[in-house]
Amino acid sequence: MPEEFFKSGQLLLDQMPSAEPVAQAADFSAWLVPLSMGLFILLVLVFFPRFRELLPLLLDSLFRTRGSAELERSVRASHDRNMLAILLLIIAPLVLYQYRVYDPAFIRNMEGSWGLLAVAGVVLGYLLLRIILYHVLKPRRGIENYRLARHTVYTYYCCMAILILATVVILVLFRIPAHVVRMVLWIEMGASYLLILARRTQILALSCNPLRTFLYLCGLELLPTAALVISAFVL
Repeated sequence: MPEEFFKSGQLLLDQMPSAEPVAQAADFSAWLVPLSMGLFILLVLVFFPRFRELLPLLLDSLFRTRGSAELERSVRASHDRNMLAILLLIIAPLVLYQYRVYDPAFIRNMEGSWGLLAVAGVVLGYLLLRIILYHVLKPRRGIENYRLARHTVYTYYCCMAILILATVVILVLFRIPAHVVRMVLWIEMGASYLLILARRTQILALSCNPLRTFLYLCGLELLPTAALVISAFVL
């Protein structure tokens, strides 16, 4: 009789843990993609009339140094340009991640949307480094041209981002392979970056000698960009 109280029991639950909760936990950030797209489209629709008025000024700044100065003198135009730059920054990590434009090993091995979050973190770190270098290298004289050279980057970034988004839409509609899209984006980014260097050189040269202009370009542009490129191969 007493042994009946110590009969062996039977385990009815599965001994292996369910993989579904783990997968859901690993990909909890998947909502970022539709949220980013939805927020981007909504803001574009809301501010489209103002951005449409800004477009001629952006194009003028591409071809004339004086065009950049005129845009900065307009409080509304410069404010709208900054707003457009922030708006385009929302969608930038998604494009970089989707087409592996920035694709170091540590991001390539991430699962779910963690890779997208990592790319967004790298972009923010790159911008933070540029801001720090801007304040560290700020001169005592010629501050107006120094500030104009920085704001001109915002203008060129807006033009580059609009071009990249238009390129992606067109190539996707024609069902171009992702690796070809990536190559096209690399070319467009490289050409845009060279234009930025050329325009910043022109503006800084208005108040700096050639050696000082070169040193500023090394600190403000080449150093953060080199750090970004090296991280893509080393990390």
